[in-house]
Amino acid sequence: MTVDAEAFERCIACGGVAVFPADTVYGLACDPASTAAVARLYELKGRPPDKPAAVMFFTLERALAALPELGPRLHGALAALLPGAVTVLLPNPLARYPLACGPDPWTLGLRVPAPGPLAGVAVPVMQSSANRSGATDPRTLAELDPALREGADLVVDGGPLPGTPSTVVDLRGYEAGGSWSVLREGAVARDAIAAAL
Repeated sequence: MTVDAEAFERCIACGGVAVFPADTVYGLACDPASTAAVARLYELKGRPPDKPAAVMFFTLERALAALPELGPRLHGALAALLPGAVTVLLPNPLARYPLACGPDPWTLGLRVPAPGPLAGVAVPVMQSSANRSGATDPRTLAELDPALREGADLVVDGGPLPGTPSTVVDLRGYEAGGSWSVLREGAVARDAIAAAL
């Protein structure tokens, strides 16, 4: 594990909020089970706590192990789309990670980024882009709002990032009937999603 990954994991375990490089833009991360950490993350962003965020795992294997209730069709879809610059919305029948789900505990947003400087991290995090609510997603630390940088407990520098946020794909109906939709086209084109699925 890299020095950055070790520091990041310690920060999350201690209830901290970290600025980190994803495979798309810079994000904020915290322990998805810590009410205090989640509240701080939302406060830093100036975002209402009823807006959902995604839970990020740093390997697909860890994500699948944490969500054993997902069916075989969804397993195949996730293996085709992840890791990568995609956020998937999944059915969440056991209401896992409720602090990240906003008003709908039966839907879970999941991210598994392409491997980067935090590839060795073993813990899941709740993550959101490292910007004030409604502001531009930062692709470099220089673009980060100074208040966000100062308010975070750890800042991990991953250099310049691509700068386009993840594509959001709704897979909540995929297991039952193969239905899916793109809710936000971002770093991965809709055609590429269609080809993968």
